[in-house]
Amino acid sequence: MFGICLVRKLGTLFNRVAVIAALVQIGGSMQAKAADWYTGASEPKPSKDWIVAVDSSATATSTGAEFASVTGTVALDQSLNVSGTRLRIETLAGTYKYDSSTTGERIRGDQAGVAVLGGYQWIAPRSALSVYGGVDVRDWRFSGSEVGGPSAGVRQGLKTAVEYYASPSDRLMLFAYGSYSTIYNAYYGRVKLGLAALGPVYVGPELAALGDDFYRQWRIGGHVTGLQLGGLQFGVSAGYQIDKSGSGGAYGSLDIRAAY
Repeated sequence: MFGICLVRKLGTLFNRVAVIAALVQIGGSMQAKAADWYTGASEPKPSKDWIVAVDSSATATSTGAEFASVTGTVALDQSLNVSGTRLRIETLAGTYKYDSSTTGERIRGDQAGVAVLGGYQWIAPRSALSVYGGVDVRDWRFSGSEVGGPSAGVRQGLKTAVEYYASPSDRLMLFAYGSYSTIYNAYYGRVKLGLAALGPVYVGPELAALGDDFYRQWRIGGHVTGLQLGGLQFGVSAGYQIDKSGSGGAYGSLDIRAAY
């Protein structure tokens, strides 16, 4: 039964992310091809290099947690093909459940946020490293006894993020992303290792962890990365997740990337 619920949740989230990605794609050149997955290094356009990358992601779990994000990265000098300064805007929305430390009741937490970050990306022939820092704003809402509590409402803080991609050989890829916000010590981390299965498509394991002062979740699963449809690239992931209350179950994720 939980499998059916998970599929329905994923379908809803995936449709939302797909609509966002499609709108972004329509706004750009219809002839543009997406950049190589995560790196920003791409085949050149006929007229100019890539200067903008948009990454969308959605995840749903059988235990009721749902997360979605859209991130835009802009090269402020030259292009995403070469090292340089970057402007990044990260948006997120999510819902999760946890046990109250005071009453023991099951609490639903909803959050939404936006971060405006500046940083620098170093591009090497087979790798890319990005470091960002900036301002983070998040809005938390809780159910039950914690409605209107001191933890609810809008909070401002600082956020840092690090992203790394490497392709040591034609058959191997490594991707890692980590972020931390001073707002309730919110964090997110994800690592993917892939072997080339068919051309630019990679298959392999992934690990992820996310949480804040109220909630923690860990994931282990597998991914297929680099699927391409028109000017978009896709990645899908699935596996097992468990949160700090001990509730475990399945998760599924969809990633979409476009570059212009």
